[in-house]
Amino acid sequence: MSRPYDNLETRPLAERDAALAEALSEQISRAAGLPGYAGRLKPIAIAERGDLAKLGVLRKSDLVALQKNAPPLGGLTTLAPSEFDYLHQSPGPIYEPGRRSRDWWRLGRFLHAAGIGAGDVVQNCFGYHLTPAGHMFENAAEAVGASVIPAGTGQTALQVEAAAALGATAYAGTPDYLKVILEAADEAGVTLGITRAVVSGGALFPSLRDWYRGRGISCVQAYATADLGLIAYESPGEDGMIVDEGVAVEIVTPGTGNVVPNGEVGEVVVTTLNPDYPLVRFATGDLSAVMPGVSPCGRTNMRIKGWMGRADQTTKIKGMFVRPEQVADLVARNQGVTRARVVASRDGEADVMTVRVEGSGVDEAALAASVKDVLKLGGVIELVADGALPRDGVVIEDTRSYD
Repeated sequence: MSRPYDNLETRPLAERDAALAEALSEQISRAAGLPGYAGRLKPIAIAERGDLAKLGVLRKSDLVALQKNAPPLGGLTTLAPSEFDYLHQSPGPIYEPGRRSRDWWRLGRFLHAAGIGAGDVVQNCFGYHLTPAGHMFENAAEAVGASVIPAGTGQTALQVEAAAALGATAYAGTPDYLKVILEAADEAGVTLGITRAVVSGGALFPSLRDWYRGRGISCVQAYATADLGLIAYESPGEDGMIVDEGVAVEIVTPGTGNVVPNGEVGEVVVTTLNPDYPLVRFATGDLSAVMPGVSPCGRTNMRIKGWMGRADQTTKIKGMFVRPEQVADLVARNQGVTRARVVASRDGEADVMTVRVEGSGVDEAALAASVKDVLKLGGVIELVADGALPRDGVVIEDTRSYD
């Protein structure tokens, strides 16, 4: 293992557990005093991580309802909205706060593990418009002393030009967009100096990781969300995902708060230790499982297997979540449409979204515009005969292979 980010990463298990129990007790007490948790949470003493199971689970749907009743942040923050540096909006809509203080989202730990630091120039291809990912990774780069090209998304030819002219050595963004940039550079006869990639916002498929490795690029992924910041991350050893030091992770039976035995697949539930935004037992909707032992890299925190699907039908396509309620909204908005099914697939190393629609007299142009407006993504639209879609309750189907 290279020099650790801090001394938290290599603590003995007993020391780690004692510190976590104390931090969780403080965080729960802090959260219980907030109006958003009134009637939902009572302070309890935490002697071990398992004591969290005595508390209820907070879900995305709860967050949306709380923010509607107490806009914009649902009474779940210890600071007033005006005291935060950033106020973001994610699909839902859900509003998330952010701050410029050092490594506020804690992704600096991930960049450090990936070998990014002073002297690196990071081409940050996460979005800066409303959603927080761009600022999250910029905050991380600042924490490790790296420079940032705030590239955002799209405009691939300009991305190539900027990466070459400004000497980008690292990439931050969704897993497949770096391949688009590199192929565009090849076509233009431009050689880029990117040797490290830190990715999130979608699955990093083994074939794509191998493709980057063949180009001399070390590519590792993080598991992070707009609400929680960093949850877990890979080190270059690529042996599972190491849980971040600023959260407590539980794996529970989907739809409940009941913790499953280590090794079993369940829903990821996270409690943050962030004093500004104390989310307690926040259900992510993602599936994973605890891995035995500790990472060979020397970091001693719990490991999980990474993303293993969704506990519900909500699916991430091209880095954006598509939710069942959005599909229902799409049907309601379009005259003649009686049923719709979103199918996520792959074309090479890129995500493809196909919207299959039953109906009659459908205005295809209006439907295409509605897909982009409601789902926030472009996609292939297929009009199918009545009865062609299975009556199995599935409205979002993921056909991608994660092996």
